[in-house]
Amino acid sequence: MAKISDLISDIRNQDLVLPEFQREFVWTQEQAKQLLVSLFRGYPTGSLLFWKTTNPPELKNLVIPQDKLGSTSIILDGQQRLTTLYLFIEGNIPPYYQPKDIKTDPRELYFDLDSGEFQYYQVNRMKNNPTWVRVTDCLSSPTPVKVFEIVQKKAATEKATDEQFQLAQLYNDNLTKLHNILDRDYPVQIVPPQADIDAAIDVFDRVNSLGTKLTDAELALTHITGKWSKARQQMKKKITELEDKGFAFDLTFMVRCLVGVVHGRALFEIIHRTDAEKILEGWQELTRILDYLITILPGHAYIHSTDDLNTTNVLVPVVVYLARHGGNFPDNKELKRFIHWVYAANMWGRYSSQTDQKLDHDISIIQRDGSPWKELVDAIIEQRGRIKVEPSDLEGRGIQHPLYRMMFIIAKTRNAVDWFNGSPLGSLYNIHNRYLFPNTLLYSSERYNAENHLHKKLVTEIANRFFSTNSPGAVSEDAAPSDYLKPVEQKYPGALAKQFVPAEPYLWLAENFESFLAARRKLIADAINNYMDHLITEPEPEQTYSLEELIAAGESASLEFKSSLYFDKQAKASPDLQKNIFKTLAGFLNVEGGALLIGVEDNGNVLGVEHCLDHKPQKMNSKDRDTFGLLFRNTFINYLGAEFHPYIHLTWADHQEHTVAIIHIDPSPKPVYLTDKKQQSTEFYIRAGNQTKLLDVEAAHNYISMHWEL
Repeated sequence: MAKISDLISDIRNQDLVLPEFQREFVWTQEQAKQLLVSLFRGYPTGSLLFWKTTNPPELKNLVIPQDKLGSTSIILDGQQRLTTLYLFIEGNIPPYYQPKDIKTDPRELYFDLDSGEFQYYQVNRMKNNPTWVRVTDCLSSPTPVKVFEIVQKKAATEKATDEQFQLAQLYNDNLTKLHNILDRDYPVQIVPPQADIDAAIDVFDRVNSLGTKLTDAELALTHITGKWSKARQQMKKKITELEDKGFAFDLTFMVRCLVGVVHGRALFEIIHRTDAEKILEGWQELTRILDYLITILPGHAYIHSTDDLNTTNVLVPVVVYLARHGGNFPDNKELKRFIHWVYAANMWGRYSSQTDQKLDHDISIIQRDGSPWKELVDAIIEQRGRIKVEPSDLEGRGIQHPLYRMMFIIAKTRNAVDWFNGSPLGSLYNIHNRYLFPNTLLYSSERYNAENHLHKKLVTEIANRFFSTNSPGAVSEDAAPSDYLKPVEQKYPGALAKQFVPAEPYLWLAENFESFLAARRKLIADAINNYMDHLITEPEPEQTYSLEELIAAGESASLEFKSSLYFDKQAKASPDLQKNIFKTLAGFLNVEGGALLIGVEDNGNVLGVEHCLDHKPQKMNSKDRDTFGLLFRNTFINYLGAEFHPYIHLTWADHQEHTVAIIHIDPSPKPVYLTDKKQQSTEFYIRAGNQTKLLDVEAAHNYISMHWEL
């Protein structure tokens, strides 16, 4: 047993500490209040579990001095209760936490000296009633609560009476009863010093499985942190970094992805058997994958933030896929098939139920199939019968339905703009969902009643919404589409079609509202289905030319020769030569694409790329080609960025005893900049004739504004 006041003192003096593997303070204000209520009434509130050890694990915000004698008491169970009590009694945050760790601060809890009731501060109820005092003031030693002053304020007189003395006695009894919580004994159980950290965590697991159960992810993170002490803080740091870029993930997502990267599974318990080295290697790989993924999603999938997703769980399988494929998509075809699948999974709630089982099933497909996307889509079809969107799927659906997010993504693929300022749509977080037919207009007619559930579903459904970045007051609240759509189309031609608005003006009249909905549902469904089909439709095969034909054609606006990726004619490494190759690639990407031959001199003489490898093979085999491909990819990413690598396709051609690398380049959907880290510069190139031209800032701005609809 230990007195509560002694426990608080031990925390203050850092003799009772919290291990890093413990989760944060997660109690709600109501839980904190109920703990005080139970202690005040003398109810049991469980026991505490400590681990006394001379070899403590990593601690939150504290390092034990090496010359400290004796054992340290580690909180294994009860930290939520102890943190709550410390906040109330000390009025401060315990030393094992920082202010940012306390998401729900309970210190505005008040106590009524008259009734013995606990409530959080309420202005109307407490402002002019002196019997309501802060719990932290009541538990301070000495307490600043002056009972007789409160009685006098309550009575609004300085004259003492027998009734006031009785009132003072009541207030004092309640105050003393609350203050006596400090002297209450708390049952404490001890894990003995001979236990190691694994044994301590095992006890921690067992206790939590009997009490307030941790989630599987929280238990997994506990084991991870027990082996890699910085895990929790590193994950939180990465979460903050990604959130600044629009992608809000939580610890559960991070742990789930880490398990997937390390083990190729989605079940949390498998991480318990993993050593620290594998966990750290997996984390380093995961951070690289997440950095790559958040650059790919906006430019290729029009997913600008996690607000565009129904759930972040749809990204877990692709994280595992990327871990199996060197951290990026091998080509544009695989990237498009991934996007097709992630749209289908997001639209139809693949992970809305039985999340762990479905994730584990889908990840197992990824583990055994180099191109798993068709089989993954088939799993969705098996779950719900189809992935094709029917107009009826939109009937009565509100903006919380995943199809609303899909409609927004498709609008972005069409370069939809704000109807009132012409700016492009970005993240759903910054979008106003507006009514095409305002609800005030519809409810003011006799046809629709706001109290009728079916009418309300019609008025608020997806097909009566459009996307705007502008303030809500841009259109009158009772304006019919016939009042404002025509000027919008005149100012921004094509803007209405990009947001699936029927072109027939008669449908813009209030009396034709339901016909408008029917027409727009079909336009939305067709647009989604057409884009989904586009992602997986094989393009018509382009005419291909042999190496000899390419060399004979000579350099042009769409063809360039380079003698080497890395070494000059004197077999010396040449960064300038290397940069020349990648500025040429940037030029092709920024115009209409093209082809680059590496291993061919300007005059058409074939040198091959063998001399780009350290061991200079007589003839390149598949392993040598893989080595060259890896060198090329890494250098590409260094100069131009991983998100543009899917637009580059490396093939090979043999010429006598030499091997030539043929790089086919697709046009990029957005501007590509070359980063010269040595010169600390960012440069923009285009292909002009048979040359690659560097544009200055003004020329680059003008070119970009004409070449891309940004």
